[in-house]
Amino acid sequence: MTNKELSINDIKKLIPHREPMLMIDNVTIIEPFISAIGKKKISKNDIYFKGHFPNKPIMPGVFIIEALAQTASVLVMHSLKMNADNKLVYFMSLENAKFRKPVTPDSELILNVKKKQHRGLVWKFSGEAKVNNQKVADAIYSAMIVQ
Repeated sequence: MTNKELSINDIKKLIPHREPMLMIDNVTIIEPFISAIGKKKISKNDIYFKGHFPNKPIMPGVFIIEALAQTASVLVMHSLKMNADNKLVYFMSLENAKFRKPVTPDSELILNVKKKQHRGLVWKFSGEAKVNNQKVADAIYSAMIVQ
């Protein structure tokens, strides 16, 4: 099976997020229904750096988790051949989130997500975020598809 690269325009067809809350630039579907890799270039101009923190900019951990969740949402929507016009993926739970290293401007966040299980409309994932091949955060989280 070959990997499927999804551009920012493809992503916008699958999930409703838009700037400044769109936390991924592209996604590679490694295996439909199983795993994907998202990427996000972190810029000094990203809106959250204005206040977090002005003299030592660090990407808030909740935005790293959001980037993992958005990558998983793209995986689900692409795998099910759905789009943002008729379905949404809602974040349901977060377990064991760990933030290991700060993420700063001029880095690239690599977001590895893997399905742990799925029953009906509820999906559970493990996610790991890396910068320069070093783990910066990881978590287990679940989401549900809704109308």
